[in-house]
Parts: sequence; C-alpha cells; structure tokens
Amino acid sequence: MAWLVTVDVDKCTGDGECVDVCPVEVFELNEGKADPVNMEECLGCESCVEVCEEGAITVVEQ
Repeated sequence: MAWLVTVDVDKCTGDGECVDVCPVEVFELNEGKADPVNMEECLGCESCVEVCEEGAITVVEQ
C-alpha cells in the first residue's frame, strides 16, 4: 500500500513536530518548511496529521 503525503507550504510554520513524530522519518525541514522526502516509507499512521496544528499535512492512500 502506498501513501501520498502532501504539505501545504503556505500553512506550514516549520515547527518540526511532524519530523519528530514520524516513526519512519518521512519528513525533513527544508528552507523552514516540512518536506516529505521519504514518502515511500510512509505507513499511513497519520501521526503527522494529528500533530500539525496548522492542518498543513494530508495523507491519502494511492
């Protein structure tokens, strides 16, 4: 099963909560914004969605 992880950079404040909570290191901070650089590792747990207070992250099954 594959997951599509997207970040709305206009909403992202770059606090890094998604980077810290992700169990498989999907995210890195690039230029102060979350970037799903390892999307193929996503488990679909949506921990990142839960901790993102800005609602900038979406995880959708492909």
